[in-house]
Amino acid sequence: MDLINPSRSIEQKSRKFLKSLTRKEPSELLLVIGTGVSAAVAPHIPALCSWRSCIEAVINAAEDLEVLHPSDIGEFRQKVTEDRDLLVLAHDIIRKMSPRTGDTKPNFFQDCLMEVFDNLHSQIQNPMLFDAILQLMDQGTMVLTTNYDNLLEIFGQQQGKPMESIDLKCKEKVVQWARGLQKYSVLHIHGLFTDPCGLVLDPSGYKDVMHDQDLMEEFQELYRIKSFVFLGCGETLRDQIFQALFLYSVQDKVDLEHFMLVRKDSHDHFYKLQAEMLLHGIKIVSYGDCFEYMPQYFRDLVAQICRRRSPDSSAADSTNLSIGTACSDCVKRKQDENGDVTEKRIRKGNDTDFGGS
Repeated sequence: MDLINPSRSIEQKSRKFLKSLTRKEPSELLLVIGTGVSAAVAPHIPALCSWRSCIEAVINAAEDLEVLHPSDIGEFRQKVTEDRDLLVLAHDIIRKMSPRTGDTKPNFFQDCLMEVFDNLHSQIQNPMLFDAILQLMDQGTMVLTTNYDNLLEIFGQQQGKPMESIDLKCKEKVVQWARGLQKYSVLHIHGLFTDPCGLVLDPSGYKDVMHDQDLMEEFQELYRIKSFVFLGCGETLRDQIFQALFLYSVQDKVDLEHFMLVRKDSHDHFYKLQAEMLLHGIKIVSYGDCFEYMPQYFRDLVAQICRRRSPDSSAADSTNLSIGTACSDCVKRKQDENGDVTEKRIRKGNDTDFGGS
């Protein structure tokens, strides 16, 4: 990783924030965290750095535990270096370490994951990002992750927060989370390493969710009424599962306003990505040209968002409202939409019964 010299640090401190983001209430946001967050918080665990690194670590663990034939180890190592669908490769590895029946229990993949993610609670080195995320959660921001690790939940519990990890297997908890009733819950849309049998590695594993009209409506409503903030999510928009749940399931995307914080390592690529993502209602924002800038940038961003809620910021809020009168029609429309959604959710809540089984 790049070293941070003093001149770059000074430049980084003067970065501007989009007012369309800093003027959001925390309860209007849904934070999507990817591998970049875990890699920043626990940099000494290679498996947290990327999907490729995670698969490589699992292969190494399988070799050390002698649960895969050496020829399979060689084949998978070759494939992981190629430009191929890593989710499919991960699925193939799991199949090799599972029974030949349709049942995935028991399997050696669980042992490999336990080996790779051993002692996570002692691996948190740089908690700045987690501190900022918890600050948002305290004020109503929802959190979703594509990660298999539960580092955020571990850190939150250490700070006395009633954190809970949930996945898509439990519809009742997912619906409660989607309606903002699970304040300190983190939704793992791919599952959690502590429950390997619940891991989902390709869209076919979500057939029950995709066919559940009520659940899909909950996700689609979230994508329409919340502003998603993508953090450490370099590959998330290519993720077939995220695309199916959110990206391609909502129409009229140009009416949305989501945000993705990325590293600007190439001007041409960055501005091309900006133009492309606006078609999906996503504003691409740079936290700098170096990965190490992300924690400081996000902490400062969260401070700006949460500062508006303090008593001292009331005057600033009234000024902001006067500045933003040109968008009053947009604000009114959004309020009307939120009112309709709230009424709809209340009706659905009255009609839904989870106590039957």
